[in-house]
Amino acid sequence: MSDLAQRNCKPCRSGVVPLDASEIVPLKAELDPGWQVVDDHHLHRVYKFRNFAEALAFANRVGEMAEEQKHHPDLYVAWGKVGIEIWTHKIKGLHEADFVFAARCDALYPKT
Repeated sequence: MSDLAQRNCKPCRSGVVPLDASEIVPLKAELDPGWQVVDDHHLHRVYKFRNFAEALAFANRVGEMAEEQKHHPDLYVAWGKVGIEIWTHKIKGLHEADFVFAARCDALYPKT
């Protein structure tokens, strides 16, 4: 489990500048390679499962964690997969909390 997964998401304030590419690179290096940085704006990952029930159970675990962390991703649930997109809406880009949230999602993913 990464160091990021041990941390809590800290909400950012209005006026905070989104991370730039030079700040994103070291944080991305701490995540599972399945995560993609899209246009230096958001994180995206698709998790694979054996069936819909497992995908839904994972999405529910992510949802519970999102409520606990007060950091809410976009979730896409389909048969055998869950897609997650994360960014900080308040600043219209990436914040360190997005990488913390991504690492926490990885920690919830069952290793089969």
